[in-house]
Amino acid sequence: MYTKSIRGSLLLLLGAVIWGAAFAAQRMGMEHMPPFTFTGVRMLLAGIVILPLSLLMNRKGEASRRTPEGRTAQRKAGMLCGLLLFAATSLQQAGLVYTSAGKAGFVTALYVVLVPVAGLIFLKKKTGGMIWAGVGLAVIALYLLCVPADGFRIETGDGLVLGCAVCFTGQILCVDYYAPKTDPLKLARDEFLITGGLSMIIAVCTEEIRLDAIRAAAIPILYTGILSGAVGYTLQIMGQREVNPTIASLIMCLESVFAVLTGVVLLGEQMTGREAVGCVLMFAAVILAQLSTAMTNKKIQKGKTHETADCV
Repeated sequence: MYTKSIRGSLLLLLGAVIWGAAFAAQRMGMEHMPPFTFTGVRMLLAGIVILPLSLLMNRKGEASRRTPEGRTAQRKAGMLCGLLLFAATSLQQAGLVYTSAGKAGFVTALYVVLVPVAGLIFLKKKTGGMIWAGVGLAVIALYLLCVPADGFRIETGDGLVLGCAVCFTGQILCVDYYAPKTDPLKLARDEFLITGGLSMIIAVCTEEIRLDAIRAAAIPILYTGILSGAVGYTLQIMGQREVNPTIASLIMCLESVFAVLTGVVLLGEQMTGREAVGCVLMFAAVILAQLSTAMTNKKIQKGKTHETADCV
């Protein structure tokens, strides 16, 4: 059990590294094309990349997932997760028109608090004291990483970005619920195709789509579509099959840390002392959560050992 938890955590950590680097790629891509066009193209690319793999794995999948009930569950999971991901990305894009990128990143990442609360209410998943301490550290870390030193001011777009955080919370819990019951590649594929398709519909209606702009943004599109999209979200689904959703949200918040680090390495940005403290606190939050999981698993294993001894 603990080995699976470590494996799931490592998959989520790799996803966070990929997503963190994607911030620089998104920034470069958005210099050439409007937001819904960029989101639509990269998400559809992610879906197309995963499509042949999902068809191949379908032949090797569990028989229970090829039944009418299994196919219905798969479609329902893809639809719900896809709609939530589309809503989250759309609200974030709309909010960025009215608020700063740093503050949007902080408010979006508040799903780290919303996930354990919603998980307790809707999925009856309890969260231990050490993990709550990790959540508290993560919020402080995110504030230091994302909010400017001159403070936090409420602006017009903040409500939209808070809605984005709520939708990401729903997406994380939806993945947590459906990932063990569905094929991860198919679930990721459906998420991308739904998000990309709906984004392109809005782009056609509200934006100018130009092929020369798509060609100019080819490298950012390829990175965010194939790595951040196809690989990153598939890692999320696979990782969440074996990790508590609260701990998963903490690990995924490390993308803010890796976004700062890749900004320093790739874009030549300077890391402030405030950001460095935020990075340290975020890593401490994740380590605290992992220690809590290790202690819980040891207690469970100890209890099983005692039960076996009693039986003997």
